Amino acid sequence: VQLVESGGGSVQPGGSLTLSCVASGNTGSIHTMGWFRQAPEKQRDLVATITRDGIINYADSVKGRFTISWENANSKLYLQMNSLKPEDTAVYFCNALSIWGQWWGQGTQVTVSS
Repeated sequence: VQLVESGGGSVQPGGSLTLSCVASGNTGSIHTMGWFRQAPEKQRDLVATITRDGIINYADSVKGRFTISWENANSKLYLQMNSLKPEDTAVYFCNALSIWGQWWGQGTQVTVSS
């Protein structure tokens, strides 16, 4: 499985961004996809996950502001981010899980600053 993210960038506090992730390869085996983020000198943390059955989990810090969605037919994962805060600044990584293993994208930078 290969994952490619896009959609990162710089935005002012209160702004919005939408991240996209396109999966290719043996995508039929994927049962869960998600977004993680890593700020400088910090560990990589979960942002949101979604299962093929549509079960969604969000980190408390993003609940009510971020929305994850998965277009199974097109193997595309999205993260709609609203009301962005400076503390949302990080590299955002797409993640995929299957019975065969776990895969990561290369990451896309999101910077929230005035």
